[in-house]
Amino acid sequence: MKDNDKASISLKKIVCISIVLIFLLSVGVMAGNVKVNNVKIVLSSGYEMNILTTKTSVKDILDENHIVLLEDEKVTPDTSEELSDNNTIIISKESENIEISEIIEKSSDITAEDVLDNYTAIVEKIVVEEEKIPYETITKDVTTGSGTKQDRVIQQGEDGIKEVTYKVKYQNDEEIEKIEISSEIIKEPVDKIIEIRTKQVTTRSSASRTTYNNGTWSYSESELDLLCAITAQECSSSYEGALAVITTACNRTKSSSWKRYGADPLSQYKAPSQFCYSIDSHWKKRLNGNYPSYVKQAVLDALNGKRNHTYLSFRAAGYHSGEIIGGNVYFNSL
Repeated sequence: MKDNDKASISLKKIVCISIVLIFLLSVGVMAGNVKVNNVKIVLSSGYEMNILTTKTSVKDILDENHIVLLEDEKVTPDTSEELSDNNTIIISKESENIEISEIIEKSSDITAEDVLDNYTAIVEKIVVEEEKIPYETITKDVTTGSGTKQDRVIQQGEDGIKEVTYKVKYQNDEEIEKIEISSEIIKEPVDKIIEIRTKQVTTRSSASRTTYNNGTWSYSESELDLLCAITAQECSSSYEGALAVITTACNRTKSSSWKRYGADPLSQYKAPSQFCYSIDSHWKKRLNGNYPSYVKQAVLDALNGKRNHTYLSFRAAGYHSGEIIGGNVYFNSL
């Protein structure tokens, strides 16, 4: 009985071992028959990716690669279908008309070597750019009465500059994404200011009301406008430049050698071959208030005794040596 029992146990062991070996061989055969597919996925953005997978279901392949379809996107083949022979999955927008056949034709017969050779990494860079800030135009209506209106620019506009920092992604040296990180204003824009005013009419019949009292001069409105127009034609780049011009005429009224041309600044302006009044007619375009407000302020200050130099003559900078003020060079002091 014991020998029979031993023989029975040995036979059971042999049967168990045989079953295990058969199972292992079956698993090995099944594993050897698993096919690895080279699949090309074309996203709706145009970006292409190549992956290796053992999956054959379109849905499984997309899930495996964490690709989620948006509401306006469609996939070819459909998610319910198996992978087609060309091993290509195309995701496109519903509104786009993509020539899928062309993409499929180009993507056929892709090997693992092709995938590695054509792989290009995405490069990310921080880029700093200077951008223009356009100036704004502000119009002010300061008209009075019902006379003729005219526009007058009292401040020129100037664009500003800002420095913008971007995070930019490149692939194959082409920009595929650009995100603004920060910006900093380097130069604020300057608004252009235009005033709409009632046009002042200057006539030759305007009576002169030039008076001199304790070192100051007073003029009629039309004469003051003429003083400002001549001053602006000589220099309108800044308040100091305009003040320097009218100061020269005022200084001449105190000089024995120049006083023969006139006892007041306007007479000095009108002297032959001295200022632009008798040399050309460009100053006429500046009549009726066509000059910056700071020019008028400079003229009024000078008529009330303000001076910014002691010179009697000036020329355009570069034509004489002396002190440069507002683009003119001044010389021949009192």
